[in-house]
Amino acid sequence: MTAVPKMLWERGGGGDESPGLAEMNDGVVFTTLERVCEDSITALSGPPGRTHDDATMRLLEAMKRIQEHGRALEPVVVGFASVYHHFDFDAETPGNGYRTLVKVVRSCLFHIIQKSRYVANNCRGAFFRVEHNALELEAYCSALCQLRALLYLAKRILNDNESGQLYSSDEGLSQSFAREYSSMHKACFYGRCLGFQFSPTMRPFLQTVVISMVSFGENYKRQQSGIGMAALSLLTSGKYVIDPELRGAEFERITQNLDMDFWKSFWNLTETELLSGLASITSNLVQVNLTLSAPAVTLRMPLASDPRLSVSVSPPVAHWGPGGVNLRLISHVLREGQDSEELLAFARSDGPPLSFPVGFKPQKHPLSPWLIIHFHGGGFVAQTSRSHENYLKSWSRDLNVPILSVDYSLAPEAPFPRALEECFYAYCWALQNSHLLGSTGERVCLAGDSAGGNLCITVTMRAMTNGVRVPDGIMAAYPATLLTTDASPSRLLTLIDPMLPLGVLTKCINAYAGMDFQQAVVPTGELGTLGSLSRESVLLLSDLTQGMSSWFQSFLDPSSSTQHLSNGDKAECHSKNSDEQLAEYPEGFEPLRSEQLAEIKATHTPVIRNPFVSPLLAPDSMLKGLPPIHIVASALDALLDDSVMFAKKLKGIGQPVTLTVIEDLPHGFLSLLQLSKETQEASDICVNRMREIFQQDPCPCA
Repeated sequence: MTAVPKMLWERGGGGDESPGLAEMNDGVVFTTLERVCEDSITALSGPPGRTHDDATMRLLEAMKRIQEHGRALEPVVVGFASVYHHFDFDAETPGNGYRTLVKVVRSCLFHIIQKSRYVANNCRGAFFRVEHNALELEAYCSALCQLRALLYLAKRILNDNESGQLYSSDEGLSQSFAREYSSMHKACFYGRCLGFQFSPTMRPFLQTVVISMVSFGENYKRQQSGIGMAALSLLTSGKYVIDPELRGAEFERITQNLDMDFWKSFWNLTETELLSGLASITSNLVQVNLTLSAPAVTLRMPLASDPRLSVSVSPPVAHWGPGGVNLRLISHVLREGQDSEELLAFARSDGPPLSFPVGFKPQKHPLSPWLIIHFHGGGFVAQTSRSHENYLKSWSRDLNVPILSVDYSLAPEAPFPRALEECFYAYCWALQNSHLLGSTGERVCLAGDSAGGNLCITVTMRAMTNGVRVPDGIMAAYPATLLTTDASPSRLLTLIDPMLPLGVLTKCINAYAGMDFQQAVVPTGELGTLGSLSRESVLLLSDLTQGMSSWFQSFLDPSSSTQHLSNGDKAECHSKNSDEQLAEYPEGFEPLRSEQLAEIKATHTPVIRNPFVSPLLAPDSMLKGLPPIHIVASALDALLDDSVMFAKKLKGIGQPVTLTVIEDLPHGFLSLLQLSKETQEASDICVNRMREIFQQDPCPCA
């Protein structure tokens, strides 16, 4: 029996090998794979003439197919490994979609090597479970086949793109990827192989998420409350625990075609009293957690260039007319202004009052020189600050700073630009009322994750165009900077990512872009002092907003709008045109296909190329003058290339920017703060970046 190099087993497989996995010699990996497969085949075959049962035959066939995939993959992986450093942000920050794809393939190979070695050493034992091991290696063989297809697609992106570019400018290539996604088999990545690429501490959580989602999907649209639905889902989840193949198939079905209402309902389970209450038990205690509402009144803001002059900032008006903005104030300690009658006048009636235990009167601390204004993630379509309280409370304690989180309106009921308008208005309101929030406002940091990271950047761009003071810095965690369906190597991960499948990403983009918009009219009682606008006026404002977005984009690039619309009209998913040729693969290879085809609705509205939607597409003139931006990304995130390309663009025009790439964690890791040591360390990096913003000279200490 051939011995496998010891260092392979010391470094393990999946997420626990970093940085060893990234530095492993690919020749050693593939040589080891070949030998271990050969050993397993020899051990399973036994002496000539030996008959085998069905499970053993399947196991032998899986080993042979793995061998074939390994031989074909080696030159492709070695080729990518020789060039992917050219796409990094800099030499000290290795990270881009090509690196990630190779890392994921290596991780899959490590798992296969470990399982194959076990088969070779134990297949003749009395306690060897042939059926179980056959299912395991069949699943990883399927995963390796699909990853091989992704590398071929990435090779096309690499060959077609300009030097250093990660996103494909070829509309046909992006459409080809969408068609491939719609037809490719994905269930193997959500069954036995679930989360193999992530840190081992993440895998139980991911399994819980996937089981919860498929159970929730089974009971979706039954007449149940949110908590009733959660309880019913818990009762039906057992079969998905014991049957990984059923779980994977059901998750694939859900992510293929269920509508946006399902995703909003599932993600918003974290907003229920029970789940949010459980989360609050483990979170840090804070003395202030107050829900507020900024009224819809016109603000007068001093001009940044000349504070003697002022500019008017109107309340949000897009789609349904003027309205207030909901907010949440979190502070680890009670500070001056936070219990004032002036602030409490803004408190929402549906939120918890500012109250303290009987006989306990907290010491009131002076105003902090710092203030964090936070925009939450959720794909622009789900969640509120309530789902993000856990890490916000931790940040408030660690930085000793008050945090104002904005509960902006969500798509598809409130597409662009409503959320941007509300966040910009809330930012201006906070600057004007910082003394009520427990801060002098001497240093202001914008912070957000995912969709919230996008809003941090675009709110700052809006402040610059309005002449208002910009924040002193931005901390954006795994931000979405390109809200298109353009193909990139990291976005190929949407085929295997349980947190951000392409079908879900596309639905979120379409919702925010207004493709699924249904006119909503807010009751006049909620419109504040400007609420007397007629419905016709509101509709006119909505049309003008959309028209201005299209006009602005055509002004930046006169050919882009027309070209994009014509291309979008041609885009059809594979399920509607199964005879259309898909991506070209080497002769003799074809990825596994799904029995149920996905419907990927192409995003073809020019709104998605508006710089205030996709800041990566903003001209340099709109980005010059931005404050220091600290981006914290995840290497295994489908949006990694958004972060890398945006950081490179800022660096290229001389803007202050840093990029930190976290290994082995999924998209949304901030919400998993207390789940593992790795997520805590990732949150600490975000805290340190915000501290750097606050401690820029000259700045008083907190």
